[in-house]
Amino acid sequence: MHVVVAGGGTAGHIEPALNLADALVARDPSITVSALGTAKGLETTLVPARGYPLDIVPPVPMPRTVNGQLVTLPARVRSSVRATRDVLAARHADVVVGFGGYVALPAYLAARGRVPIVVHEANAKAGLANRVGARFTRFVAETTAGSIPGATLIGLPLRPVIADLDRPAHRAEARAFFGLDPQAPVLFVFGGSQGARRVNEGVVGAAQGLAEAGISVLHAVGRKNADQRPDPAPDGFVTVDYVDRMDLAYAAADLAVCRSGAMTVAEVSAVGLPAIFVPLPVGNGEQRRNAEHVIAAGGGLVIADQDFTAESLLATAVPIITDPARIATMSAASATQGTRGAAERLVDMTLEAAAGG
Repeated sequence: MHVVVAGGGTAGHIEPALNLADALVARDPSITVSALGTAKGLETTLVPARGYPLDIVPPVPMPRTVNGQLVTLPARVRSSVRATRDVLAARHADVVVGFGGYVALPAYLAARGRVPIVVHEANAKAGLANRVGARFTRFVAETTAGSIPGATLIGLPLRPVIADLDRPAHRAEARAFFGLDPQAPVLFVFGGSQGARRVNEGVVGAAQGLAEAGISVLHAVGRKNADQRPDPAPDGFVTVDYVDRMDLAYAAADLAVCRSGAMTVAEVSAVGLPAIFVPLPVGNGEQRRNAEHVIAAGGGLVIADQDFTAESLLATAVPIITDPARIATMSAASATQGTRGAAERLVDMTLEAAAGG
């Protein structure tokens, strides 16, 4: 069996696709998987790094306003669909699994009537590509209830190292790995794979105040934001460009400060880590929607991007992280919103779709 995953452009589309690929091969090593992507997306590095072949097709970004791109859209869609159809034939695809993004729409259109389709929606509000793809198949899965009418709620496929993480069991190891105080409360601040300059500015400005409150900090600035570090850094403030061991970062932390992309929300809730979410103010507001169920359950709080400052961070984080009872309550609430078995459920759906095709 050969499975083609389509989810290029951003890490939020690529990571769940690769997590499914890993789960498929773990279930049956005879299954092969390839990915569709664009020449400029993060998939050009993420997909080969995970050991899967990548086929490049022309992207189809959907204009958000009426402009010149809208006029050329039909021709660009046709060109991308033709190229994608050639890939599916060359790969002898048995099923296409789409996760949204620039390559998902041509994948759905190319597969329609030829190759079984599975759709997975990560965000609380579905994008156009997945809304179209869901019309072509009954195999539709979602991370948040209500994102696509009629979809099956399964959660977001996670890496086993995250889905199976026992935070308390790895706490001492994790703190030693990052050089953090084994006893002090730890605030983990990160802005996704690329970092987040506003989040960085806030935590750097709050560095001294956090230290005075007895709080250690693990701050992932992002590889392009090496200039955003406290100078000098107070004791207990650890800065890294990028976190390769997110499992240990989650295990070391008592509270996170992060964006609320679908993957971030799924991971912190799966491991039961309470969070202060700072939604990225772009798109259709999906980042804020992604975190709403965790916030409503009591597992997190939100600070709007424009309101995130050193002062707002200190006022929000310090009373929480220095109160062990409150941290315990929020951790338990966060865990109620997490889903650890989504990858296996999506494997089941993919195999059923392929068999039916």
